Amino acid sequence: MRRRRILLLNALAFLLPALALAETQTYDVVVYGGTSAGVTAAVQAARMGHRVVLVEPGAHLGGLSSGGLGQTDSGDAATIGGLASEFYRRVHDHYENDGAWIHEIAEHYGAYRPGAETMWRFEPHVAESIFEAMVAESGVAVARDAGLDREAGVQIDDGRIVGMTTRDGRTYRGEVFIDATYEGDLMAAAGVSYTVGRESNATYDETLNGVQVASTNRRTGKHFKPVDPYRIPGEVSSGLVWGVHDGGPGRDGQADEHVQAYCFRMCLTDVAENQVPFPKPPGYDPARYELLLRRFEVGQDWVPWINSPMPNRKTDTNNHGYALMSSDYIGGNVGYPDADDATREAIIADHESYQKGLMWTLANHPRVPQKIRESVNRWGLAKDEFQDNEHWPHQLYVREARRMIGAYVMTEHDCLRQRPTPRPIGLGSYALDSHHVQRYVTAQGSARNEGNTYRSTGGAYQISYDALTPRADECTNLLVPVCASTSHIAYGSIRMEPVFMILGQSAGAAAVEAIDDGVNVQRIDYKRLRARLLDDGQVIDLPRSSQLKRVVNAAELPGVVVDDADAELIGSWRENNVSLPYVQSGYQHDDDTNKGECQAIFRAELPPGKYEVRIAYSAHKNRATRVPVAVSHVDESETRYVNQTRTPEIDNLFTSLGVFYFSDDAAVTIGNQATRGHVMIDAVQFLPRSEDELN
Repeated sequence: MRRRRILLLNALAFLLPALALAETQTYDVVVYGGTSAGVTAAVQAARMGHRVVLVEPGAHLGGLSSGGLGQTDSGDAATIGGLASEFYRRVHDHYENDGAWIHEIAEHYGAYRPGAETMWRFEPHVAESIFEAMVAESGVAVARDAGLDREAGVQIDDGRIVGMTTRDGRTYRGEVFIDATYEGDLMAAAGVSYTVGRESNATYDETLNGVQVASTNRRTGKHFKPVDPYRIPGEVSSGLVWGVHDGGPGRDGQADEHVQAYCFRMCLTDVAENQVPFPKPPGYDPARYELLLRRFEVGQDWVPWINSPMPNRKTDTNNHGYALMSSDYIGGNVGYPDADDATREAIIADHESYQKGLMWTLANHPRVPQKIRESVNRWGLAKDEFQDNEHWPHQLYVREARRMIGAYVMTEHDCLRQRPTPRPIGLGSYALDSHHVQRYVTAQGSARNEGNTYRSTGGAYQISYDALTPRADECTNLLVPVCASTSHIAYGSIRMEPVFMILGQSAGAAAVEAIDDGVNVQRIDYKRLRARLLDDGQVIDLPRSSQLKRVVNAAELPGVVVDDADAELIGSWRENNVSLPYVQSGYQHDDDTNKGECQAIFRAELPPGKYEVRIAYSAHKNRATRVPVAVSHVDESETRYVNQTRTPEIDNLFTSLGVFYFSDDAAVTIGNQATRGHVMIDAVQFLPRSEDELN
């Protein structure tokens, strides 16, 4: 990165005379990237009384939120405040007008609630009009079709960006710069450290980073029937069909340079008069879809997409993760994050060709079952959307590109509330979600996807301001709310559009605080920033429910804790990590089967004395109501019965079995004999108790 900065500065030296002749504009805050985060960053800074320019490489504002992603992945809606909440409130206000309903009766659309404060689903053009209005009302200057000159367009003086020049020769000078692009182009050109791809689990002591073969198979494996990957079925020497690579998937937890797949979020409609048929792309090659066709031939005959209904009989059509082939172009984004502009344009065009070809194939190819073709042909592109781009979305869904390595790195430990997050400026709550990354051949000789992971956070978590700032020795006046400083798997949750709006607003406010105090962005007065954000409606503090629903490190707990991973297991137990809270990496259950055959024995060596014994489990209505738990102490065993449908009384996690005297070894045995419902095992805690405590 240091060498790259030197090269950029050397190149700049030759361009200074030319730049002096170019148009130069000066602002307090320069925001690069008209994504939803860019809009909220610019609006926030402008509302705080500063001169702001929003520099957008393309023609449209709003990024994915106006580019087809109308199905808001909000997580816990109560965590979304400030400008993000204002956006969704304006969405609802739009649909309160009778004139907004052209192809549908308002009362027939399930996501619309008359009189509600917000609405989370919307048409692309509605989102764009709202972003445009917010920017115009705030007095933000907008420069369109103004892509950064990534080779020599960033001027740096003593660790500060003093100006950025776009490819058309315009230069924008400012006190603070905000990179709100999905790719992190300004950040990279400024020489700030970043990473691309999946870290190993070992890098940040995580469990869901790196290659995830086992996790993917648990999540999607049951949905895949074996599909032959060879050009001539059964003949390895014939080579692989299109879209399958010839290497293995790698080891679980191993790092690689791949990022989760991209797609376009299409806006479809089944209203005939507002419909454009799926176009056959130039150079259409049916060989690209051989796996898709073979998938139908082995009996998987459902439409491989997800149609989320939007107002006016439209959709947000997304990839189906359980399909072998869907709108995600697996492997098609290799090299995209660091590619030059021409290569990126080629990759985007290739994605468009792939996805249009996919839709045309589903609608027309004779090897697609007739009922699938008929189902697909009910739909077409919405004629009144993306009218300047042949009704195709103007924004590729870049789910992940560069990620800054900044002053603080958000990891799964933050998202699962396993550690306190410093200087929070907003909340996230969506699951740790990564799409497929690669398609390979299994040892059994079938095609398989890898990379799809999904793990609930169990509630809200805090996002650190320091994840938006570079290291102080790299750049002191740049904020990065989109390509923020996170691990791959943490980004799987943070990358949601409402969170980008939250982080954008926080970046805009922080930029003003830095300017007003004359300090580096790393050294702003956090208390004052927090107070300003709270005044402007941002939600920063965790709700009580999220404080309780977390992953607990055994080392944090008092006494002696034995996790299920260290228990002696008899019979068949299934691992899981969906329901929070739990201890360590997850818990296990008997799957409500094999009754009387399963036992989990938790053993501990204890100094002689009295101990309170507690067991941990996550409660749910499908749990067993009378789980036998035998406590072996001194020379006897006592059995207690636990109703696991009831929430444990101690931090929603532990329930007490009582106090017992142990002379040396202790054993707690959880069984499933004579139970109905799932029996859960997670951890057993032994807490020393004095006589005084017992009285």
